[in-house]
Amino acid sequence: MAPDFSAARFKTSTFTENNGTCVEVAVASGRCAVRDTKNRAGGLVVVPARSFGALLARLKV
Repeated sequence: MAPDFSAARFKTSTFTENNGTCVEVAVASGRCAVRDTKNRAGGLVVVPARSFGALLARLKV
């Protein structure tokens, strides 16, 4: 069963431009949820937080 993100605090990147073309990320119960800033009700992509962290580490290289 996926964790409940209804009360999660979603954050955007500090590199986000003020035009709404970004994603937001929240972490709950070892899972990371990603959603579209412009369509917050459009659903979430939920992955293990460890996997998301590995993705971010690879992108920084």
